[in-house]
Amino acid sequence: MNNRIKSSVFRFISINMWGVLPASTQRAISRTYANVYNKKFSKFIIPTYCKMHYPDKKYLDLFKPASGANSYQSFQDFFTREYKELPQPTTKYIWPCEGLFCDYGKVGELEKIKVKGQPKHLKDVFGEASSSIPDDYYYSNIFLHNNNYHRIHTPIDGEITRIEHIPGELVLLRPWAYKQPSLPALRNERVNVDVKDDQGRTWYLSIVGGPAVASIVMAAGIKVGSLVNIGQEIGTFLLGSTFCVASPEPVQNNKLGDQVYLGDPY
Repeated sequence: MNNRIKSSVFRFISINMWGVLPASTQRAISRTYANVYNKKFSKFIIPTYCKMHYPDKKYLDLFKPASGANSYQSFQDFFTREYKELPQPTTKYIWPCEGLFCDYGKVGELEKIKVKGQPKHLKDVFGEASSSIPDDYYYSNIFLHNNNYHRIHTPIDGEITRIEHIPGELVLLRPWAYKQPSLPALRNERVNVDVKDDQGRTWYLSIVGGPAVASIVMAAGIKVGSLVNIGQEIGTFLLGSTFCVASPEPVQNNKLGDQVYLGDPY
């Protein structure tokens, strides 16, 4: 199947089939699906999954089970794996997660996207704070494929000034299924976190859920007023995800289509 046909199929399934279901139905189906991966028998698919997705065996050696056990107890335990030692930042700004860099632009130059017939600006991803985001900020979207590391970290040292949960849908996230890869971020359930840096500038973060996401779990101690260090964990996805950021700093070290990794220079 070529990429054009693949995109058309994903788009049809996401928008014309799954996308028209009520959000409550999407969540109910997702919970049932996700629960399978919490069962102990699901650990038996991990070896085959790893052979399919990780040609570099050294990559997997960097991680340990989220459960704290000596081996993975379920697929979810593998999916939410933790670094044995977190990558150490070497720059002031870093990528807060691992995934495909699939959308980027200056906030004031971004085109509006129609969501169910209504024009929306990508700033709306960030909820109540959208009107506060300056036009000279930079918007980025990272798609986390199932084989990526699924914990989100802060890209800077700073203070958490806002946490907002936005209920929503759970449409498919695959960026190649859409003409505008960030469209799902405007429709889906998400948790927005604002972090103020040492220059008094706010970095707007959005943790976006997708199908089969049982929940977005915030890390212990993460609340409004918390001081966070660069690279500190702020949340975990339980299956599927996208991460968006509106930042005062442009991306310097990557281009669209690159795979980015936690701790890499931003």
